[in-house]
Amino acid sequence: MNAITRWDPLKEMEEMQNRLSNLLGRAPARLGDAKEESITVAEWAPLVDITEDDKEYVIKTELPEIKKEDVKVAVENGLLTIVGERKFEKEENKKYHRVERAYGRFVRSFVLPDGADAEKVNAEFKDGVLKVHLPKSEKTKPKQIEVKVA
Repeated sequence: MNAITRWDPLKEMEEMQNRLSNLLGRAPARLGDAKEESITVAEWAPLVDITEDDKEYVIKTELPEIKKEDVKVAVENGLLTIVGERKFEKEENKKYHRVERAYGRFVRSFVLPDGADAEKVNAEFKDGVLKVHLPKSEKTKPKQIEVKVA
């Protein structure tokens, strides 16, 4: 006997997204089926903003509840790497109903722009925000050239 099942196009799209995420090595966006509440699973990769001005590139990374000692910044072979860990500290005598924030180790890597001076990279950590400064080398800074009319 064949069972009739109801077609849910959104569920199929979600399953396809999960299969693609697995293929690309990422955590699925949601877990669960239509009968249960879906639980969002966060892939632990802190968010960044990358800006540029005439003097430098700045990578600003949000790292809430992470200690300065738990973050490492390294530059090697044209690659800037930020490594760290947010530790889960379970409090006794508390019943957790939901834990959605991501915990554990993370790694973010960025290829240095051609104009960045890898020897002068520096970083500062304040109020849960890591700022990595990538100064531009002298040869890549824009120069104003006066045009003379004859």
